[in-house]
Amino acid sequence: MKEEVNHVRYLDFQSANLAIFHYIESWYNRKRIQSNIDYKTPQEVEDLYTIAL
Repeated sequence: MKEEVNHVRYLDFQSANLAIFHYIESWYNRKRIQSNIDYKTPQEVEDLYTIAL
């Protein structure tokens, strides 16, 4: 995250929010299974958590 915002001046909150969103979505793989979450994808875990609420 630091790489995205370091030394960058955003015009407004919306442009900063959009840039950070694109940065996270491009680096964070929601489809790759993770051993530390019982071999589920991050998206599966997030969906289960949302349903449980």
